Amino acid sequence: MVLSALSFIQESKKSEIASLQQLLQLGKLVGAVSQMIHVLQRERGMANIFLCSREQTWREQFSERVQASHAAQRAVNQRLESEDLTGQNMVNAARLFSRIAGVLHSHNTLVPLRQQILARTISQPEAMNGYNEVIRIHLTLVFETADISGDPSISRALLAMFSFMQGKELAGQERATAAAGFAAWHFDADVHQQLVSLIESQERCFQTFAEFADAHCLALWQQQTGQHSSEFERFRRIACTRKTPDGECTDVALRWFEVSTARIDGMKKVEDSLEDALMICCRERIREAQASLAVQQQNIEQLPQPDNNYAALLPPQLSRCVLELVEQQSRQLQVLDAELTRLRVMLAERKLVERAKGLLMQHHGLTEAQAHKAMLDMAMKQNKKLSEIAEVMLAVSAITDPNGNKAGQ
Repeated sequence: MVLSALSFIQESKKSEIASLQQLLQLGKLVGAVSQMIHVLQRERGMANIFLCSREQTWREQFSERVQASHAAQRAVNQRLESEDLTGQNMVNAARLFSRIAGVLHSHNTLVPLRQQILARTISQPEAMNGYNEVIRIHLTLVFETADISGDPSISRALLAMFSFMQGKELAGQERATAAAGFAAWHFDADVHQQLVSLIESQERCFQTFAEFADAHCLALWQQQTGQHSSEFERFRRIACTRKTPDGECTDVALRWFEVSTARIDGMKKVEDSLEDALMICCRERIREAQASLAVQQQNIEQLPQPDNNYAALLPPQLSRCVLELVEQQSRQLQVLDAELTRLRVMLAERKLVERAKGLLMQHHGLTEAQAHKAMLDMAMKQNKKLSEIAEVMLAVSAITDPNGNKAGQ
């Protein structure tokens, strides 16, 4: 029947609009998660100084960071409540809801972690690993949002934001690691190697960001990188060459924290710009889809209606009009599918790498930067892609792990 054919053409466009509106809601959630990660990164750095300096003067500043994290946590919860994602028929929601559950659970793990820090019953490396895991869980939510996106332009915006957030997190780990070294007045070989790995990993993340970012965000990042102070680079050289810093250790640790925080705050401006770009992209795509639907409806209303309900008896002119509408819709979907296929291949490879890194972190006690470097070294030695190394590691793990556990999921 002609009415069925035309109605399904319209339903296809309506479904596209519904999916775009869901991505807009998720984009708002990503913004709240971005702020939560930012304040947790500051809290982690202050916790490192507090634990390593052994001075009570840092307790109050650490408590202030905790209060800021509480405010950001409430914002994430409010966003989840206002969007009511569980009350909607979301596409590919199973993994997304699992990520959200992980984020909410990670908030609970912060309570005993902070108590241990204030009581000094936890070591600095253990505390840092605790914060790193909570932040990693928040980042996986951003990555999952990019993975379920069915729109190429929005997927690109999400990939740019995720890659930049990942690079910023590594910068936060560098700040916290070096802060501990300056506060303790000591940089050993392991810390030296860890800092070098963190710096190298940051650059890789920012290269991926540059591939997917829009021109405005890319220009803003280039402006920020041009503002790196010589003082920041001097601190980096001290930490990476393991030279004993000059001056009082507490003053040096605080100054490093201030200088590196200025750099990360600059990154937050880029991250906020990426969030704005994501929101603009979502709204523009919704407007385009709605305008396309309106044109479709107008064209359908102008079609001459047949005297019968059977497609076999359609006048040739009407049959051609219906066919043109179907083919136009198909061409649009094919263009979207081609771009999405390319992006999904990249996302699938990133997932393999993240899962393999999770295995190394879980079974060998490596940090994320160390795990990435270990995999990169293997890839270079074997002349293979990083995703190929990850695939082999996961295949071996599936054989050796009787429980079939999947790290990094």
